[in-house]
Amino acid sequence: MSGAPHINLEFWRNRVRNARLLKATGQVTRVIGLTVEVKGISAGVGEVCDILAPGEQVSVKAEVVGFAEDVTLMMPLGELKGVFPGCYVVPRGKPFSVKVGARLLGRILDGLGQPMDWEEPSWDPGEEYSVHNVPPNPLARKRIEEILPTGVRAIDSLLTCGRGQRIGIFAGSGVGKSTLLGMIARYCRADVNVIALIGERGREVRDFIEGDLGEEGLSRSVVVAATSDQPALVRLKGAFVASSIAEYFRDKGKNVMLMMDSVTRFAMAQREVGLAIGEPPATKGYTPSVFALLPKLLERSGMGTEGSITAFYTVLVDADDMNEPISDAVRGILDGHIVLSRELASRNHFPAIDVLASISRLMPEITTAEQRARAARLRDLLATYKQSEDLIKIGAYIKGSDAKIDDAINSYEDIISFLKQDMYELSDYENMLLSLEQLGA
Repeated sequence: MSGAPHINLEFWRNRVRNARLLKATGQVTRVIGLTVEVKGISAGVGEVCDILAPGEQVSVKAEVVGFAEDVTLMMPLGELKGVFPGCYVVPRGKPFSVKVGARLLGRILDGLGQPMDWEEPSWDPGEEYSVHNVPPNPLARKRIEEILPTGVRAIDSLLTCGRGQRIGIFAGSGVGKSTLLGMIARYCRADVNVIALIGERGREVRDFIEGDLGEEGLSRSVVVAATSDQPALVRLKGAFVASSIAEYFRDKGKNVMLMMDSVTRFAMAQREVGLAIGEPPATKGYTPSVFALLPKLLERSGMGTEGSITAFYTVLVDADDMNEPISDAVRGILDGHIVLSRELASRNHFPAIDVLASISRLMPEITTAEQRARAARLRDLLATYKQSEDLIKIGAYIKGSDAKIDDAINSYEDIISFLKQDMYELSDYENMLLSLEQLGA
């Protein structure tokens, strides 16, 4: 018939050839701690399998993480409710992936990329992306040449960030990391925000979304939340899911802001996985795989052939020690670091950025000579005041003894006032440059 639809026979032949009509099933032999031991399947590391528990409506997803002789070691991507020795295990034949699309904007997802904000069984945002993409070829990355204003004066003036740069925010607990991230998410000049809350307290997720991020920030953001009560593998996947979503928008030519809170809890989750499968502990109990996995995660952000991913990763430093293993490893990978000071936070100085201990490695390449000179002048005044602070406070310094110290004393209050900023105050980049010029005069 002339009106009959055309059938692509070759397409269907290929589908039949590639179809896995028979699936080898295995059986659970035992569960020890975080690991599930399975016999009888042939699946590679990273492949996802379904554990069929009788009486349960939904199968338990698990990922292959290692092998021991003829036993396959798996870790669950959910609760092991109803699982017992003898349960059937069916490989899916592919690694874990996440569905991505423009419909993700304004949504809150769990660590596996599923919506948390409401039930929608038929929800399908679009195409499927692997969560374990490799970082871009170094020669395919564009050079970072453009400034990305964050709306935070202390960062834009003295730690200027470039579009496609990766920066770490280092601080102990309770110093204002999440609040600073929310501020950047609201005011930065990026097309899309992707925010990963890894290992956070359940209470803090809603606090961050409604308090720090706000309705304005959420409307152009995708939030991935894997709370501390989730299995270690889900917390790991949350970081990779967020990176894949950011890569999707970058590949569409968007300028993406990726924020992850925190890399330390990501490392702790990998430590749990490594220790569970028998990996030997190394520095402070962290397994070698932790330090191998960090660059694989952090190098995925940055410039692409079309768009860009500018990334801010928070690091929860142990006992305020900026040289602990994770802080040291992350600082060596990223393109700069912002250190938050507990002392400044205790003085009600927000954001509590210690500008003398912080650096943006790309600031000299993307800013003008005038801005660099004024920023250097401001740093010099701050450093001079800090060196003589004890003498000044006890009244031992006599005014006129040193012209440089006199300048630092006269400028100190203006500099502190410039660096302080209310969390709901937007700092315009052009106005910031004018203020910086007046301070440096």
